[in-house]
Amino acid sequence: MAIGFYFCHDYEAAIEAAKRTIRAYPEFPNTYRWLAAALGQSGRIEEAREALEKAIAVAPAGFEMYVRQRVPWHRPEDYTLMLDGLRKAGWRET
Repeated sequence: MAIGFYFCHDYEAAIEAAKRTIRAYPEFPNTYRWLAAALGQSGRIEEAREALEKAIAVAPAGFEMYVRQRVPWHRPEDYTLMLDGLRKAGWRET
């Protein structure tokens, strides 16, 4: 749900969906990435940075895999939108 809301540019709904998922499944790493991106898009930078740090800490290799290259099931424009949110959250490509 969080990803769907994110791609529809409904970042507040994406944030709420991601938070519900994290409460239910705190060990699932991908949700933190979408939370960080949605918070970044919403201008909630401090929260976004915290979510970004958690996304990287929970599964560093998975984060790298999904962020450093576009997975085949993401359209290029969706991948670009995800990166934009992560950059706003404080992620640096270097």
